[in-house]
Amino acid sequence: MQLEDLRVVLNVAEFRSITAAARHLDMQIATASAAVKRIEAALGVELFVRTTRHLRLSSAGERYLPQCAEALSLLEQAKQTIHNDLDVINGEIRIAVSSDLGRNLAIPWIDDFMMQHPQVTLRAHISDSNIDFYRDALDMALRYGPPSDSNLYGFKICNVPRLLVASPEYINQHALPSQPKDLLSHQGLFYQLQDILNDTWRFSDDERSYKVKPKAICAANDGDLVRRWCVAGKGVAIKSSLDIAHDLLSGRLVPLMQGYKVPEGELWLVCSSRQSITPTVRLLRDLFRERTKALLTELVQKGFIDSSVLEEAKGK
Repeated sequence: MQLEDLRVVLNVAEFRSITAAARHLDMQIATASAAVKRIEAALGVELFVRTTRHLRLSSAGERYLPQCAEALSLLEQAKQTIHNDLDVINGEIRIAVSSDLGRNLAIPWIDDFMMQHPQVTLRAHISDSNIDFYRDALDMALRYGPPSDSNLYGFKICNVPRLLVASPEYINQHALPSQPKDLLSHQGLFYQLQDILNDTWRFSDDERSYKVKPKAICAANDGDLVRRWCVAGKGVAIKSSLDIAHDLLSGRLVPLMQGYKVPEGELWLVCSSRQSITPTVRLLRDLFRERTKALLTELVQKGFIDSSVLEEAKGK
C-alpha cells in the first residue's frame, strides 16, 4: 500500500468524484481510479459505493478514511518538523497572485528567490478572480485583504495606500479634478469582479466623506488591463500604489486630488492551513515584506504617498 495512493483516495472522498480528485491532483483520471482500486484490493473491501452518477463512502470507507487522514497528517507534520529543523528550502511554490501585482512585481520577486534556492519550483495562478485552495491545488495566495475563512492562515505583508491616477496625456486633454464631484465629468476606468462593477469611488478629507460615480468608459475583470488603459490615457482610475509604483516613478502615471484620501488596502500572504507554512513560505513572507517596504519607501521619498504607511507597517 503506497502513501500516494492513500492521498488519492482521500481526495476522492473529499470531492466525491474521481474526476474532480484527478483534476485537483493534476493527474489522469485512469491513474486516480487505479490508485483507488489498489487500496481497495489491499484492504479487501470497497471504500466507495458507485452509481452511474454519484460516488459516496461505503460504511467501511466511513470508518477507515478518517483515521487515514489523521495518520497522513501526522506524517506530514513530522516531515515538516525535520525540514524546519534543517531549514530545508525546496519543493514547489503553488501560489495565486492577482494580475497586476503578479505580473509586474510578485513573479519577478519569486524569480529572484528561485535563483537563490534552485531546488524550489513554481506553479503560479495569475487571476483576479476568487480562488479555492483545494479546487485550484494551491498552498498560498498573495492577495489584498485578510483571510476571509477562519480555516485559512495569513501573514500581513504591508499597508497599501490607493491613489486616484491618470496619465500625463489624459491630463493635458482634460481639466484637472480638484474635488470628488469634478470626477463626474471624467472618464472612469473600473475593475469588475464577476458581475459586480466597482464603479463607485469613496474619498475623505479632514471634514467629511464623499462618494462619487464617474462615467464608466472602460471596465475589466483584469486589474492589469485597467492599469494599461490608464497609462494609455483612456481615463482616470483608482489603483493600489504597489500595482502602479513603477508607473508613478517613471512618470507614466501621476496622482490626482492628493488632498483627498482613498480607503487604504492591506496586502496579505494567505496560506491554506497552518501545516502548509514551511521554511520556504516563511522566507517568501520575509521577501515580500522586504521588497514591498523598499518600494513603498521610494514612493514616500518621491512624495506620492504619506510616510505614515511605513510607521504603521513597522508596528505590525
